[in-house]
Parts: sequence; structure tokens; C-alpha cells
Amino acid sequence: MRKTIFSILLLTGILCQAQSFKFDFTPSRKAAAGFTKVTPATVYNEQSGYGLDLLMRNTDATKAGNKNIGTKNGTTKANDTAPFFFSVKVPDGNYRVTLVLGSKQHPGMTTVRAESRRLFLENIATKKDETKTFTFTVNKRDTLIGNGEKVLIKPRERGKLNWDDKLTLEINGDRPALSEVKIEKAGDDVVTLFLCGNSTVVDQDNEPWASWGQMIPRFFDEHVCIANYAESGESANTFIAARRLKKALTQMKKGDYVFMEFGHNDQKQTGPGKGAYYSFMTSLKIFIDEAVARGVHPVLVTPTQRRSFDENGKIMETHKDFPDAMRWLAAKENIPLIELHDMTRTLYETLGVEKSVKAFVHYPKGSFPGQDRDLADNTHFNPYGAYQIAKCVIEGMKKCKFDFTSHLRPDYKTYDPAHPDAVETFHWNNCPFTEVEKPDGN
Repeated sequence: MRKTIFSILLLTGILCQAQSFKFDFTPSRKAAAGFTKVTPATVYNEQSGYGLDLLMRNTDATKAGNKNIGTKNGTTKANDTAPFFFSVKVPDGNYRVTLVLGSKQHPGMTTVRAESRRLFLENIATKKDETKTFTFTVNKRDTLIGNGEKVLIKPRERGKLNWDDKLTLEINGDRPALSEVKIEKAGDDVVTLFLCGNSTVVDQDNEPWASWGQMIPRFFDEHVCIANYAESGESANTFIAARRLKKALTQMKKGDYVFMEFGHNDQKQTGPGKGAYYSFMTSLKIFIDEAVARGVHPVLVTPTQRRSFDENGKIMETHKDFPDAMRWLAAKENIPLIELHDMTRTLYETLGVEKSVKAFVHYPKGSFPGQDRDLADNTHFNPYGAYQIAKCVIEGMKKCKFDFTSHLRPDYKTYDPAHPDAVETFHWNNCPFTEVEKPDGN
């Protein structure tokens, strides 16, 4: 028994220290040289530290997903279009992930997300017997800070993929086709963008919710990594109190960036010392000072507008003086500011009163499993809305002339919120997991 336990610990330790992993997902029996073969029987466990994952969360999708990565004699079946998840146990840090997409057996259309539904690749088409190679960088973290301290995550976050000890890939799409996966520790040349904020920024795990922070990785190459620390319901001060900032600071290096978008929940705090130019300013100043002390670039982002139209079809201001306070602080501290508040006003007014619901979580009863009532949320975005707002943020980054914008992917085109992408052209493959409860905050 002691020998078995020792073997498990030894294997796990070796895996955690390894700098590179190579996995072969093709249906051939023999793995390519230097690769580990993954078959439908390769299920994640602590001893191996890698394998197909999240199987118990959705049994039907699992059965289809397993067949998707390799079937007898390489044949494909009607249910080989289901998504599947693959995890590798790794320490905290940034990891360069290289995927070879495509199949010798069939054409493919593949979307790849990682951790808590962070989008990296979308709708990648491959012909039969054609492969395409893509590389991106994923940030992985857990709740451990050091000296016995942990991030004080909420009960709803305990199953969140962003906070576990694994790097998880979601292979999705109309017909997912994956041949190889390579995971290696990223170098210090990667610029990390740390996102701090609330439910409008957070990586949402479940359909139909989404936020701009989980869409923005799709637009950058492997030289930029997004570390999204945002969480639903957080204000600038509660973010600090939950030790989210403290954890992020342990991961930052000189030359990185920290983006702060707060205001939605801060404006609801009342009492002595509260307010946009009082407690809110104090909390944001802590973020700024901690970043500057480490050679990290602080950036303020004004909050996204709510979908709140007046009788003339214009967005009503609902954030009081919080956006103005952020503008004042940015000028006083001489740091960049992204005017997301203004860009989202333009976006919503362009879409109009009726069509703007297509950017938010507005779905009739029965649209998703377990949904026994209509969903009509005018703060939180669906994938289409989050995708549009991510582009607004990128345009703000470009306006600030940040050096890392040179690493936008070649297919990124200049975006104007006054001319948003047509919702009819937006194609999103749902992940298998849904949630009908709205995120914290409003």
C-alpha cells in the first residue's frame, strides 16, 4: 500500500514538474514518436494527471465526445460532433498550447476554448486529410497564495475550472477534429494582461452567460496571455478583501498589464466614506500603487452600460458619477483609460431597443435545460454580446497604443461599435453545461 501511494506521489510530482506534454489524438493504434496516445479509455485521474475530463457532469455528451477522439478502425459515427474536454495537471503559470486540428477520416469544423470557456479558436475549417496548426497561451491558476493563505472564492466558484489544479481544453464545434496537443511552459517573453472586475468581465462557465474577458483571448497570438481574475458581484474593495488582487500580484512580472473595470456593484455601497470619490477611489488607488511598484502597467476601464433605454431610444445613465471618477483618477495618476462606457452606449443604441436584446441574456422559457421561466437580463451578455464588447476593448487598447496590440491575430479587423457584427453571422457552439441562475451583481 505504501509503495502504491509513493508511486502515485512520484508520478504526480514528475508530471507537475514537466515542462512539456505531447498527446496524440488520432485513431491510429500507435502514438507518434515522443507523444502519448489518447484513446476513449484515457480518462483523467490523479495518478496519470491527464485525460478526458468532466465526464460526470454530462453523461450523454461524454459518450459522444469519447467517440469523437478515436473510434475503431478510424470510422466516424453520427454522434461524433459532440464536444469533449481534456485536462492536464500543471502548476500555476502561463502555458503555450499548440494544437494540430484536422482528421484523415473526415472534414472538420473546430472551436477551442480553455479553462472557464475562454475562447481561443473559433470555427476552424479543415478538409478531409488536412491539418492546421495553431498556438496560443493559456493562464492557469489555483486558489493557493502562500503561507497558508488562499483566495476566498464564493461557493458558486468551487467547481469553476479557473480555480482548479488542471489546465482544461474544451474541443467543440460543428464537427470537432483534433489530432495533436502540445503543452509547454511559456517563457517570460509573454505579456500577461490581468483582468480585474465583475460579472461583465468574468469567465462565465455556463451557457448562455458570457463576458468580454473570456472572448478577448481569441484575438491575440501566443505572445499575449489573458489572466482573468474577475468574478460576478465583486466591487473594487471586495475584490481586494477576497485576496483576488493578492493572488494576481504573485503572478505578475515587470511589463505586464492590469486592467480594472468596476463600478456596477460599487455604486450600490452606501454609508459613511462610501462613494465614487471616496472608498471607490481608495480601492482603485491600491490596485494602481501595487501594480506600479512591480513595474506593471495599470489601466482603468469605465464600466459597460446597462441596457436601459429611454422613450427616445437613448441609453440612460445608470452608473451615477462612477465613470467620471475613473476618468478623474486616470488623469490624476497619468495612466491609460479605456472608454468602454461610451463605446457600449454607441453599440446598444446602434442595435436599437428591440435588436439589442440579442446581445444580452434574453431567452424564452425552455430555451435551455431546466429553464422554467423566461430570462430577461439587461446587464449580462450572451456570447454574441460579449464578443462585440471584447472588440470594443481591443479598440480601446489600440487607441492607447499599447505595444502588445502588435500581437493581434492577422484576421482581426478594425471594429466600430456604430457598425457591429450582424448577429445572424455569429456562430457559437454551446458548451454542454448550462445555468439558469443569473450571475451575482446587476
